[in-house]
Amino acid sequence: MMDCTFSSATQRLLELDEEQQDQWKHSQCTRHQYHPGEHSLSPPVQRHQNSRLEPLECQDLLVQNALFTGDLEMVQKYFTKSAAINLIIETKGDELRWTSRKLGLWSLGYKQELTTPLHITSSRGYTECLRLLLLRGADPDFAPGGKTALHEACAAATTDCAHLLLTFGADPEAVSEDGYKPLHLCKSPGSIQCVQQLLQHGASVNSQTEEEGDTVLHIAARHGLADHVQLLLHHGAELEAENREGQTPLNAACAQPHPPQDMDRYYRVCQLLVESGASINTSDRDQQRPLHLACKNANAQVAELLLARGANVNVMSYSGNTALHNILQTAAYKLEHHPELVVQALLNYGAVRIWPGALPKVLRYCHACPRVIEALINSYDRVRVTKDWVGAVPEEIVQKHPHFYQSLFLLEQRPRSLQHLARCTIRTFLEGRLLLVLPQLHLPSVLHRFLLLSFEDVLY
Repeated sequence: MMDCTFSSATQRLLELDEEQQDQWKHSQCTRHQYHPGEHSLSPPVQRHQNSRLEPLECQDLLVQNALFTGDLEMVQKYFTKSAAINLIIETKGDELRWTSRKLGLWSLGYKQELTTPLHITSSRGYTECLRLLLLRGADPDFAPGGKTALHEACAAATTDCAHLLLTFGADPEAVSEDGYKPLHLCKSPGSIQCVQQLLQHGASVNSQTEEEGDTVLHIAARHGLADHVQLLLHHGAELEAENREGQTPLNAACAQPHPPQDMDRYYRVCQLLVESGASINTSDRDQQRPLHLACKNANAQVAELLLARGANVNVMSYSGNTALHNILQTAAYKLEHHPELVVQALLNYGAVRIWPGALPKVLRYCHACPRVIEALINSYDRVRVTKDWVGAVPEEIVQKHPHFYQSLFLLEQRPRSLQHLARCTIRTFLEGRLLLVLPQLHLPSVLHRFLLLSFEDVLY
């Protein structure tokens, strides 16, 4: 065996007896698609004639602690020029899973993961420790756990480590056992420089994940990463590439649920894609177009962008839903997204209105957002309000929005105002041309907003 500065316990663990070889070969067959490099840069190990070169397993907690804490001095002490570098370290992941035991029994335990010194240091941003290991001959593409250290660096957005690995020859196109290349794991805003490094070292900008068929542009769009999208487009990313669900990157961006604070980010992504020529009417396998998907997520900015670019406001998905149906079905769950703005935009762009007989049902679903109800009611010159409408709204909601709901229920006893009727007459006359003609009329801003169903929180 080679000389090594590990503790005596580690030296015993590094002895390649036949039992350890059998365990390693079994793990190779069952855990991952990668095979240990037969041209490892580690010093040769004495073994039986004709035996295959296999990596060593390290269970020494002192060595592991030095790696996990990034203690450069201790890493230098343990990993000398004569020490084994391409070591295996088995850790417990955060994920619980069922594993089979003898006698047909199953046990729930934490997933066992295989890692290496290179993976540990690169994923935690310990650049100097990583540099030392690479200089000692660590294999940058060693992947006992199914992914390389470069995958780890990109997932953690440790840019300096990714650059160092690439400099030492790491494969930018390495595929993990899950079918991902390093570029596919650049999912955080901080990973933009990792993307730059990978592209500069020959990574394919249009490579797809094996299972989902996502390109890097799909992934960046889905995560609302505008800078990534801009960089990828600059390097020739395909705008109309479709994944297994038939989604383009624009579809993927519109389909991704996001909190209110991220609405601007997703709007910026969609704006970049649309301005670069992305089709706004490409449908996925469920015949859902970007407008359908944006309305499901109640992003008014994206909906307005698509409508202004000519998205068909009344086309139906496979389920028979229009964009207006989608926003009404999700409004109660997206109050902080201001779904009323989406409803207002759709109506102003000529959305076919809900059958008046279905308005009580809409009221039952959308009563928590009275402005949605206001926009809908104001798109009709008259509606038949009955006592059933009162029962459709919970008392606590009426108490929260007393002026609006009182004005709504009073419509049972009185006609709409002349002002409202005039608005409906003009909107009907300009149907399909409303947003084109209104700017040419040079109307006062108050009247302009009124014709576009501005919110007043009361009906008359």
